[in-house]
Amino acid sequence: MKRKVAFMFINGDLKEAQRAVMKTGEKGELILIGVGSYEQAVEQAGKLAEEGVVSLELCGGFGVLGHGQVVKAANGAYPVGIVRFDNHPGYDGLSGDEKWMQA
Repeated sequence: MKRKVAFMFINGDLKEAQRAVMKTGEKGELILIGVGSYEQAVEQAGKLAEEGVVSLELCGGFGVLGHGQVVKAANGAYPVGIVRFDNHPGYDGLSGDEKWMQA
């Protein structure tokens, strides 16, 4: 059985989720997922649970609230870690939540 892990990043230019798979040796696989919103991230997190992923790491573009939404969507199927930028340099110092949850 393959050991599947995933990394997810967020980029508002993506209108729909994008996926790529990298083989990591004979028994491993890294699933790279790009999403354009927290809603897409939640949808992809549910799919990863169905695919047997053992862990997911989120990029620093996700804020605390976005991380929480993805953890909830994973529903205990796998742990969700995160690279943290509370003031993301790519978002002019905003957090991921400020960037992606603006009204």
